[in-house]
Amino acid sequence: MEGIFSECLSCFKQFRTWQRAGKLVNGVLSCMGRHTVTGWLTASGEQFKDWSAAYRLFKGDRMDIAGIFGVIRRKVVALADREQRYVFAHMDDTLLRKKGKNVFGARWLRDALGPPFQANLVWGQRFIQLSLSCFSKMGPVQARAIPVDLHHCPSVKKPGKAGGEQDWELFRETQKKAKLSVIGAQRIKLLRENLDQDGFTGKGLVVSVDGSYTNEAVLKKLPGNTILIGRIRKDCSLYLPAEPSTSGKGRKKVYGEPLPTPEQIRQSDDYSWVKVQAWAAGKVHEFQLKVIPTVRWRKAGNKDLKLVIIRPVSYRKTKKSRLLYRDPAYLICTEPELDLATLLQAYLWRWEIEVNFKDEKTILGCGEAQVRTQQACEKVPAFLTAVYSMLLLAAESAKNQVLPRPKWYKSEKSVRTTTGDILNQFRAINWANTSKINFSDFVNIQKKLQTLKKSDNPILSALFHARN
Repeated sequence: MEGIFSECLSCFKQFRTWQRAGKLVNGVLSCMGRHTVTGWLTASGEQFKDWSAAYRLFKGDRMDIAGIFGVIRRKVVALADREQRYVFAHMDDTLLRKKGKNVFGARWLRDALGPPFQANLVWGQRFIQLSLSCFSKMGPVQARAIPVDLHHCPSVKKPGKAGGEQDWELFRETQKKAKLSVIGAQRIKLLRENLDQDGFTGKGLVVSVDGSYTNEAVLKKLPGNTILIGRIRKDCSLYLPAEPSTSGKGRKKVYGEPLPTPEQIRQSDDYSWVKVQAWAAGKVHEFQLKVIPTVRWRKAGNKDLKLVIIRPVSYRKTKKSRLLYRDPAYLICTEPELDLATLLQAYLWRWEIEVNFKDEKTILGCGEAQVRTQQACEKVPAFLTAVYSMLLLAAESAKNQVLPRPKWYKSEKSVRTTTGDILNQFRAINWANTSKINFSDFVNIQKKLQTLKKSDNPILSALFHARN
């Protein structure tokens, strides 16, 4: 962790600014109360010193957040196999709930966690995040998504009743540029440019998105050497590619004969199912797919697309419950030649960005900081996300002894180390010298006491297992 942050020295204007940020990094990971800036200062032992310098850290050009994410991005790509042809990215937006009415960029937004029959509104801020998959080798394996970009996307405020025609015209133009899909296309382009500058021009970029980004604004603005995998509606209109014209006169056709809707193709017996193995939900599953190798869609223009329909996977809530099914998925890919197993696995890895959002909000308290100005509202959540990325990256790079899990965890060895486990391990190693204990001895003692009624030291367990 310290080694990764030491490489970010060039991202700070002064050495003492880098040192102050290093204390805040330790405070972010050690804080067990509300994750405000003052909470970080208290967790790092700076509560009796001047706190204004910590707030000034997020003003001006004292800290380059993009540069810090650049260090993380280069390390994530370098961890992958050198022979791997692609870099797998995932993009999605999230909402940070706020309470202050004077917080920059806070608006009434639709609550994604609300019930489907009622559109709830919450006061909050919008952010777009890009994460890269970190994995050992390509195939049906587990991967961990590490964030490499977090961008604030404030919605545009309406002029109100007193606004004139000129104000409304400016509002309409600004609103077009502030759409999430437009900004998402810009962030994908920036990521592709950054990868090229890092020396990874030979690696293709595969971006997995949900249905809100599978539209004209993103598909027609994709940069070169970039592949998009996105979800589409089950009733969208697709076409075959147009047959080449023999007359040579007039405008060339782009769309051929119309195809059945994706839902009709799924239900039809004219298209056969193909079995493909991929990693999902903790193990390797066998998925059944229907594939149309080349289709055209008006949202993508004259690009050839591949349509993939994923049959819903059956599951049981308990051993004795009846068999249930999830919803089918309808995907398009902008590269028809992409291997089917790679395409499926890349999209299934997209779920990891949802895990990122949950960890950032519930474990590290992203959005709890009480800041109002524009620069602070943009930099504070991005700084916390960068610290979270460095924590995950350090856990992927180093193989250290893990704290024993509580009794209520499953007895078999877990295939995934959770963020709570990583954070507890960081705290145990970081606080071992302060508590004057040997970390290895503490782990061995706790393992021996798992079947006993006595506890060796409840204070140490309360500190080291704070997130279980």
